[in-house]
Amino acid sequence: MINVLVTGGNGQLASSVKDCINKQVDISFIFTDVDQLDITDFKAVNTFFKNKNISYCVNCAAYTAVDNAETNNEIAEKINVLGAKNIALACKAYNAVLIHISTDFVFDGAQSNFYTEKDLVNPISVYGSTKLKGELAIAEVFKEYYIIRTSWLYSEHGNNFMKTMLRLGRERETLNVVVDQIGTPTYALDLAKVILKIIREVKTDFGIYNFSNEGVASWYDFAKAIFDESKINVRLYPIKSEAYQTPAKRPKFSVLDKTKIKETLDIDIPYWKDSLKLALNNLK
Repeated sequence: MINVLVTGGNGQLASSVKDCINKQVDISFIFTDVDQLDITDFKAVNTFFKNKNISYCVNCAAYTAVDNAETNNEIAEKINVLGAKNIALACKAYNAVLIHISTDFVFDGAQSNFYTEKDLVNPISVYGSTKLKGELAIAEVFKEYYIIRTSWLYSEHGNNFMKTMLRLGRERETLNVVVDQIGTPTYALDLAKVILKIIREVKTDFGIYNFSNEGVASWYDFAKAIFDESKINVRLYPIKSEAYQTPAKRPKFSVLDKTKIKETLDIDIPYWKDSLKLALNNLK
């Protein structure tokens, strides 16, 4: 029996993993949140791995409140850096493979080409900086890891852009949405399927990978597609980032090149609008 630990068990990605595992044979999943396992406590992490005979760890635990991280930098650092290092140390000690979730926010968004795994990292926010430090901490510990950088994650679970837009669209007649930040929405269920494929097929092509859905969009495009598909009648206005000031800076362009993960895992990645339709239908 393969035992898979999934941290951040109440989050949207871990919840999407739960949605996928009903057909997994000979794989036992253990979902934990901070109440069951505090990843910033190395002794607790080490004991958990020792007692549960963990084969894989999917680290979905993270401090992801991008704007709040600017003032709560110590907490973000503790979870995103120390927590990631503790998980890596335990994986190394007990011969477990780590699948760690990272972000497009490790990039500054200054280039106009799709970002590959080899492109220069240069985070412009505390959140992005702590996630990058977490990647580096893992790499310093051992090599049996997958770091998957993803972008604009949404799902039926938790708090995310799709669900926020659905709520605001029903409450308001007009909305302003940023049009000059460009990336790709990622349906968490699609990412969860990739994670399970790595585990199920016992992949050993370790390293850093990019994953998002296919296609390119602005936040305005994303919002419009949500309203169009949901048949919500709201007047949508595109605005520039300067008109919507936030504590944390966001990359202006963070479209990820998925060539590496598509070739390594032999997968086809759905177009973002197709996955959005599925997510909205599942939400109903």
